[in-house]
Amino acid sequence: MYKDKLKPMLFSTMKNYSMKQLSKDIISGIIVAIIALPLSIALALASGVGPQNGIYTAIIAGFIISFLGGSRVQIAGPTAAFATIVAGIVANSGMEGLMLATIVAGIILILMGLFRLGTLIKYIPFTITTGFTAGIAVTIVIGQIKDFMGMTFPKGTATIETSDKIEALAKNISTITPNAIIIGLISLAILIVWPKISEKIPGSLIAVIAGILIVKFSPLHANTIGDLYKINNSLPVIHFPHFSIKAINSVLSDGFTIAILASIESLLSCVVADSMINSHHRSNMELIAQGLGNIGSALFGGIPATGAIARTAANIKNGGRTPIAGIVHSIVLVLVLVILIPYASLIPMPTIAAILFVVAYNMCQWRTFLHLCKAAPKSDIIVLVTTFVLTVVFDLVVAIEIGMVLAVLLFLKRMSDESQIRGWKYFDPDDDPDGLDLIPLPKQVRVFEISGPMFFGDAEQLADIDYKDFTKIIIIRMRGVPAIDATAMRSLRLCYERCQEKGIRLIFSHVNPQPMQTMEKSGFIKKVGKENFMPHINDAIELAKSLCKEDDNNKDNN
Repeated sequence: MYKDKLKPMLFSTMKNYSMKQLSKDIISGIIVAIIALPLSIALALASGVGPQNGIYTAIIAGFIISFLGGSRVQIAGPTAAFATIVAGIVANSGMEGLMLATIVAGIILILMGLFRLGTLIKYIPFTITTGFTAGIAVTIVIGQIKDFMGMTFPKGTATIETSDKIEALAKNISTITPNAIIIGLISLAILIVWPKISEKIPGSLIAVIAGILIVKFSPLHANTIGDLYKINNSLPVIHFPHFSIKAINSVLSDGFTIAILASIESLLSCVVADSMINSHHRSNMELIAQGLGNIGSALFGGIPATGAIARTAANIKNGGRTPIAGIVHSIVLVLVLVILIPYASLIPMPTIAAILFVVAYNMCQWRTFLHLCKAAPKSDIIVLVTTFVLTVVFDLVVAIEIGMVLAVLLFLKRMSDESQIRGWKYFDPDDDPDGLDLIPLPKQVRVFEISGPMFFGDAEQLADIDYKDFTKIIIIRMRGVPAIDATAMRSLRLCYERCQEKGIRLIFSHVNPQPMQTMEKSGFIKKVGKENFMPHINDAIELAKSLCKEDDNNKDNN
């Protein structure tokens, strides 16, 4: 049986490592680094930080997560899911606030791994992850329209919220630059067409080179990275933020959001990778590595990181099968940072916007979104659309919080609707010849059958258990009750007390293990009497008949 150890996968894969696999890992690591370069720069700019900060993230977090992670092939770095969150934190709290929020997120991720909460991620509904992923994709597209069209906003224009960006775009539509649109469209065309020509060289790299050549040697001009940002090719230096209770409190919600999103993204990426290489990841070790990777990234000037599905898939397709490939990818990016990052100043902003358009399209899962809207139950559609709208209109924190609450409430409603208490009907054999195969019961006995889990959402249904003046025994059949909670247990106790007042005896049939254990711990079995708990409905009916017969004999004797 597979066991989720708290042991880095690197140490396990080294036992049978070969030179042949080393060569494959090195080649794959180099290719993934080439893919990661333009994406890291683009995602850093979308996050409101400098291009080098994206490279720092891929280097530091990528190395730590590959070295200590629980996956054989996970490639980590900046991802599109964090872009809008990071941009908002930077705008409100600056780089210090981002650094502190990322460190807090890293600590939360480490604790999640140590307390073995990796498997709990599966309890986040698919509709929520689909909704906020599609919402993030829309916000990325809206945020990149300005650069794609070469627009300029007046100094001091607020563009933190999506509504602010839309308002600014509408007010400054007259600043559209045709040259920028042409460069953006050419870049977009390359990104769409190039993968059909070759998969060995990433289309984003070709688009970047083409964009540089167009701006440098043609009459078409547009803003470049160098026009808007200061380029720094120095190696990352460690820097500790100012820690205080007040500062930590101010970024706690942001840190929690980053941690939840990082855990979801990284473990989803691991699951996808496992299916591609027929392997098993160690989810809790992966969370610990993600936490350490994010702390390292923050201390060295990076931004939040997580497992990147596209880069991980590229690693697998190019032969990477151990964490060595991820380590090589980070080392290659160090060389790129020192040697090539100055040339990043020549990359046109419309090209960066085009790259992010494609990233947003690939992550939005619009086919899945539409399929869910057509085929899913109404409650799931409500959660999906609500999460999507809240992500676009407000932010991811609000979307996840309200989405989870809504999903839980609708789930409870659905479970409550499935639970029911049904009483057996009386019949007269003379009037109903079709009922001859039913079980005959004394007139004084009533049987109620409960189906579905008994919890606080439907506990009041126990009040539906009714009785006649001549009722002396009630049998409650619980074979269809897999679980019971404290609220339902209280309702059962009240039901028992009402029956006691009326001189009615309660008999329970086929109580499953969890409800039986709950009744035992609460003292309910002792109160009712162990002799009134029967393993089968037939046993309960026989007991009821014997009690009725005994009662009739006592009356005759008196």
